[in-house]
This record gives sequence, C-alpha cells and structure tokens, in this order.
Amino acid sequence: MSLTSNRKDSVAVVGVGTTKWGAMPEHDATSLGIWALREAAEDAGIRLQDIDGLICQRLTDYQKFVQVTNITPKLVTATPGAGRMTGGTIQLAVQAILSGLLDTVAVVYGNDGRSAGAKYGGKGDSYGTGADQMWFPYGMTSPGAVHSMLFQRHAHLYHSTIEQLGTVSLTFRQHATLNPEAVMRKPITMDDYLASRFICEPLRLLDYCLINDGGVALILTAGDRAKDLKQKPVYVRGIAQQSRLAQGELPEDFGYAAMQRASKTVHEMAEVGRDDVDALMIYDNFTPIVLFALEGFGYAPRGEGGAFVQSGALALGGRYPTNTNGGHLSESYMQGWNLQAEAVRQLRGGLGARQVPGAETVQYLQGGPLCTSIIYGTEAA
Repeated sequence: MSLTSNRKDSVAVVGVGTTKWGAMPEHDATSLGIWALREAAEDAGIRLQDIDGLICQRLTDYQKFVQVTNITPKLVTATPGAGRMTGGTIQLAVQAILSGLLDTVAVVYGNDGRSAGAKYGGKGDSYGTGADQMWFPYGMTSPGAVHSMLFQRHAHLYHSTIEQLGTVSLTFRQHATLNPEAVMRKPITMDDYLASRFICEPLRLLDYCLINDGGVALILTAGDRAKDLKQKPVYVRGIAQQSRLAQGELPEDFGYAAMQRASKTVHEMAEVGRDDVDALMIYDNFTPIVLFALEGFGYAPRGEGGAFVQSGALALGGRYPTNTNGGHLSESYMQGWNLQAEAVRQLRGGLGARQVPGAETVQYLQGGPLCTSIIYGTEAA
C-alpha cells in the first residue's frame, strides 16, 4: 500500500457555519468554533461524526473542542492564529482530501479577541515574526504602523490619495448596510471618513478593521461525494500561496512579486482568467492593502489601485464587487474566514440585495508575508 490512496480529482465546500459577530464574553475562542462547526454540519446535512479531519485555527483548546463535539477524526492539527495562516489552513484540508487521506475535513476558526481585549501591536505581540527585535526599535510597533508607512511610500511613488483609501472604506460600509449580520451598518460619507481620528497618520479609525468575537467553520469533501449532499457544492478550483517572509514587513515592491507568482499559479490551476471572475474577496485588515492586492494580483496596473477603486469597480454593480459582506472593515475582522464564507454563499446565491447576479467564480486575494489566493467556482476545474 502506498502512502496515499483513493486520490480525488476535485474538492468542494459543502458546509458553511458562522456565529454572530460582536462582544460575546460568555464564549471563548473554542466555544465559538464549536458553535460555528455545528452550524456548518447542519448546513451540509451531515453528522459531526462524519468528519474525519479537523484543522483548527486560533482555538484555545483543540482537545476540549474534540471532547465537546465528540468527534473522532483521523487527523487533528492546529495552525497559528495569524490571519496570514488562513489560506494555508484551507490548503492543508484540500491536499488531505485530494490525496485520499481523508474524506471530509472541517476547518474551524474561533476568535474571542474583543472580549479578551486583544490588541495587535506593542510589546508581546510580534506574531512570531521577530518584529520586537527587528522593527520595534524603529517605532514600527503595530501592523497599523507598517501599513501606514507602506501607504505613504505608495502615495509618494504613485500619487495615491487619502480619498482613495476613503473610497475603500465607504464601499465596504455600503455593502455592510445590506448585510444584517454586519457589526457596522451605519452609512458613512467621505466627510465622515475624513473627520475620523487618526490612529497612525495618515491612517484613520475608518481605515482599520473591527476586532470582534466570532467563529467560522467550513466543511470540505471530495467533489464526487459533494454532489449527494444537502447544499449545492462550491468547488475549490485553485489555491496557491507564496511566501515573502524573508523580505520582512516592509518590502520595497509592496509584495508584488510574491503576489504575481501566487496569481499565476492559482489562475493556471483554476483554468480561469481574471475576466472570468465575478467577485473578489480581499483581506482588508487596513485599507491600503486592498490597493496593493489589486495591483499585485493583476486587477489594476501597478500604482493605479487607488484610481481603480475610485472608478467604482469594487462596488455592487461594478466590474468586481468586493467584500460584499462588508469585509473586515465593516462586517467583522475574522482574519479572512468570513470572506471565505461570503465567497461560498455568493456562489450558492440568495443573498438578497448584496447578491452578485449570476456569480459563478469568486476569487480570494490576500497580500502580506504569506500571499494567498483561492478561486471558488460553481463548477469543478
């Protein structure tokens, strides 16, 4: 018997579960993950005992998780809590199914950051990057500071403007007004954006994501099994990651080279081009990274991400409706996971006013030190 057997030729998401977002001090990260998994299993129409692989991210106690859910997976593992790990976590599940090692894998995320008082930055929060030794002495003590400096350089080179960042914030907030689950649903204007207080100049409060409590779970299985389950399968047509960790937090090219390599791989794997993509989900912990991702993944020419955003392309009704749930800026910061859930739900259809008509292909883009992209589709590659 070889190391792998019963290889599969496609993988699909068959269950999606999400909790509420906000302050839920009665829960910890593990119980939020349990909540999300139960929702996902019900959504998929399967029993928890049908899950034979479990990959957790950011849960406080995977053993408690397994004991409470009473599942007996053949593989249990956990990945670090950083948002940059989201794509890699899903990639592990996809590869385990494709290899034939596992049949049905749950990827589960729980985050009690709001109730736990999580802060991103400062002493003790180096995310395993060594940043406290390499960057803190120069005042770069938070992710916001890094993105602020990156945007200032982008503005210097390409004349990008604050108003272009504001358009990102306004666009995603407008989408959130159509999402009853979003934490921030009050419409905002450019005047509101410009009047919001600086956090790390030139970035303002409305350039920052929303730290909240919540959980997300996805259940994946092989494409041939997916066809017999409750929901319409949403296929993972392509998934790719490219690291640029060696360049540190402030790459001179904004991470373009790494994003372009990931982009080439994911499109070739999915057998679709950018013209075939109906909607985007972009990791938006801060507004500038949306511009960088659009340019790095080839949706806008280098230096023109801001103008692309101002054209209205990311709005519902635009060429590439983006973060239709409100994203991290207005729905909730779930470190990429709520964007996966939104991608699947868009492809299933039925999201009402925020539904992208006829959506067949949705692409997830994540810049940063671990650039990741996932292309989801209604048909297998």
